[in-house]
Amino acid sequence: MTQKDQQLLGKTLWDIANQLRGAMNPDDFRDYMLSFLFLRYLSTTYEGAAQKELGSDYPRLAGKDPRVPLAIWYEKNKADVPDFEKQMRRKVHYVIQPDHLWSHIYVLAHSHNDKLLQTLEEGFRYIENESFDSTFQGLFSEINLNSEKLGRNYAERNKRLCTIIEKIAEGIAEFSTEVDALGDAYEYLIGEFAAGSGKKAGEFYTPQQISTILSRIVTLDSQDPATGFKKKLEKVLDFACGSGSLLLNVRKHVQGTIGKIFGQEKNITTYNLARMNMLLHGVKDTEFEIYHGDTLLNQWPLLSEMNPSKKIEFDAIVANPPFSLRWEPTEELAGDFRFKGYGMAPKSAADFAFLLHGFHFLSQEGTMAIILPHGVLFRGGAEERIRTKLLQDNHIDTVIGLPSNLFYSTGIPVCILVLKRCKKHDDVLFINAAEEFDKGKRQNTLNEDHIHHIVETYQYRKEKKRYARRVSMQEIEENGYNLNISRYVSTAVEEEKIDLKEVNQRLSALNQKIEESTAEHNRYLKELGLDPI
Repeated sequence: MTQKDQQLLGKTLWDIANQLRGAMNPDDFRDYMLSFLFLRYLSTTYEGAAQKELGSDYPRLAGKDPRVPLAIWYEKNKADVPDFEKQMRRKVHYVIQPDHLWSHIYVLAHSHNDKLLQTLEEGFRYIENESFDSTFQGLFSEINLNSEKLGRNYAERNKRLCTIIEKIAEGIAEFSTEVDALGDAYEYLIGEFAAGSGKKAGEFYTPQQISTILSRIVTLDSQDPATGFKKKLEKVLDFACGSGSLLLNVRKHVQGTIGKIFGQEKNITTYNLARMNMLLHGVKDTEFEIYHGDTLLNQWPLLSEMNPSKKIEFDAIVANPPFSLRWEPTEELAGDFRFKGYGMAPKSAADFAFLLHGFHFLSQEGTMAIILPHGVLFRGGAEERIRTKLLQDNHIDTVIGLPSNLFYSTGIPVCILVLKRCKKHDDVLFINAAEEFDKGKRQNTLNEDHIHHIVETYQYRKEKKRYARRVSMQEIEENGYNLNISRYVSTAVEEEKIDLKEVNQRLSALNQKIEESTAEHNRYLKELGLDPI
């Protein structure tokens, strides 16, 4: 399927969502829409694997037989079902009962069967508690099929669900069912729902254009920039992963493989979206780990190891944490190993707390790229002390200023800080990309040329007037370790220098010409018998 077709599938499903949600809040309908799309993916993948496993024993249906082939096989081979399911768990790592498969759900929806809602509930609970490993418990915990938002009573809710599922099935039927197609459609829908969510969008979505910049930066081959992107990354982390889009973008840009993807998310709904998103993009459950917990409190046991010899480290870290989040830096956190040597971020803004959390787990040769508000570049107090220490230790590699109004959740301009433990340069690269964007009615955007310009400038540390400059640590120190981008790279157009001597000469010449013209004019008046002026 071409990229154009993949986008068309996403647009088709988005149009269906707009038609069906009625007065329902977009955020509420999002969870139903994306969960059904996910169930469709799981079912299609499972049925395909089952067909390969059973081979010629897999039932072939004739005509318009509405039955599910796997249900027929289960009925005829009851004694063999346990061994079959055991084999399926080894191959695809999960099991779905025939009645819970999308093909059966669609039959119920198409016939407006009054058992659809009940069957969906049973299917979701089975997938959560028995189908997957325990890692996937609670995957559909935010989906309330008995919500009054779907209808006042069971019958109304069942009827509404029949319509939604029937329309989704019809929309998807026109397109390929390959993993990339459904995964990209899922991403498209997340983006569209984010566009309509206002400030809430910041909880789960980083615009693809910005995600691409971060992904390219952390996957560039620093050993030999000319070779392009790295062939392998062992471990990648996003400690504020939202729906997982940024992690998937990193995965896409690695030319080879990633050992394992790690993400952390505090919001339960978004945490579930991230897990679904991974699977929908063909990432096996053994290839990623998403943890539900508070990053600032470091609630993830994996990252709580205090023994330096056992500390987990990541080759690439990306993040778009909440901007200037108010938090509670307790006495217990004051002694936290993540902040040792740097101090605590102020309670008014947790930006540096997030940054130091990620930086603590960065490997010696790794790269970290984090999106932050401009305030971290120049604010005083505790933030100034942290910023100064990071600069003195030579860990801040690049500061990139982006245009305003790129995010759905805020119109403020933001920056990207690139950090490394082992920098090969004793300066800081400043890129002021604030003026390069395509203006939109609601949102500004970056096109591929804008993105390429930023990444290429970073990759080769190019200097360009009014765009990028390498600044020595001495100059930064002289500026009080203030990283305000405009101090080093101003986009203002210089006023044309005026040569006052030349201007004076031109004025004198003009005055002389005026005097000559006036004298000649008076001669004409005298000849005509008129008074001169």
